[in-house]
Amino acid sequence: MAEALRVILLVALAAAALTTAALILAWWMEPVRRLKRTLVKSLGVAPEAEALSPAEGRAAGLDFDGAQIAVLWNRGGRGLVYAFDEIEGGEIIVDGHVVARVRRGEVRKALDVLAPDAEQVTLRLLFADARHPEFELTLWDAALPVQTGSPGEALRLGRRWLSHLEALLKG
Repeated sequence: MAEALRVILLVALAAAALTTAALILAWWMEPVRRLKRTLVKSLGVAPEAEALSPAEGRAAGLDFDGAQIAVLWNRGGRGLVYAFDEIEGGEIIVDGHVVARVRRGEVRKALDVLAPDAEQVTLRLLFADARHPEFELTLWDAALPVQTGSPGEALRLGRRWLSHLEALLKG
C-alpha cells in the first residue's frame, strides 16, 4: 500500500513539474515577449521606440544612442539592423492609402486623417538597401481574431514613428 502511494505521489510530482515547465516555456515563447527579447539582442540595448505586430511576427525598434534601427520578421527569427543614415523615410498607410509620409529631402506629408473605423493601419519603413528597400509592419488589422488597441492608437504610434524618422533625417 505504501509503495503504491509513493508511486502515485511521484507520478503527480512529475506531472506537476512537466506542467510547470510547459507553462514557463509558453510564457517565454509568447510572441510579444519573444519579439521584445530579439529586439534587445539585435540592438544590444532596449529600444527607445518600438512597434510590434505579434500576429505578423514583425517588429521594429530604434536605438538613438547607437544610431541604429532593427527590423524583425518571421517571429523574430530573421531581421536586419540599419544605421540611421540608411533610413530613407517612412509612411503610414490606412486601408491601402498613404495618409502621411516623411522622406529624405522631401517635405513631410503630415497626418491629417483620423480614421477611427480603419480596417488596417500599416507603418512602412524605407531604407537605402537594394535587397530590402522597405519593411511593412501592421499596427492595426480589424481582420485579426484577437486585437488589442484601436485604429486611433495605431495612428498615434505611426505618427510618433514618423516624428522620430523626421528628426533623424533632419539631424
